[in-house]
Amino acid sequence: MNQKELKELIEFLIEKDIAEFELERGDVKVRIKRAAEPGSAAPADTRYFAVPGAGASAAPIGAVPAIPPASPAPPAAPVQEPEEELHMVRSPIVGTFYESPSPGSPPFVKPGDPIATGQVLCIVEAMKLMNEIESDVAGELVKRLVANGQPIEYGQELFAIRARK
Repeated sequence: MNQKELKELIEFLIEKDIAEFELERGDVKVRIKRAAEPGSAAPADTRYFAVPGAGASAAPIGAVPAIPPASPAPPAAPVQEPEEELHMVRSPIVGTFYESPSPGSPPFVKPGDPIATGQVLCIVEAMKLMNEIESDVAGELVKRLVANGQPIEYGQELFAIRARK
């Protein structure tokens, strides 16, 4: 990779606002990590802290001084206690979430639908294979937690089901 290609790559990463990038071509490895912009506050490193009364020479090497936030944090939204215990259906694989068997067809399930054990809830595409995700409990679908076509991770919550007792 020559200097011109590297410069174009960096400009592309800045344009697309990509903070970290790694490329490997044969025996050449390139890793680019951009620092946060001056206007945005980076999260403070909590591994280091200031010791009151200690001089500058007493600070450990690499210590980062604590910087107070530029503006007071907004008050936290009140946490609502769940009224009931909901069963969460999680993704068993990494892939792309699809709510229906094909584009334009109705979704497998909608909020409010009764759900049977073993009923297909969605499809997760992984490596060009379509994997049907089935319900492991019977009940009522309360909420779908991901959007159609969204990439999902292993263990990510997909559906909330009110289990039948």
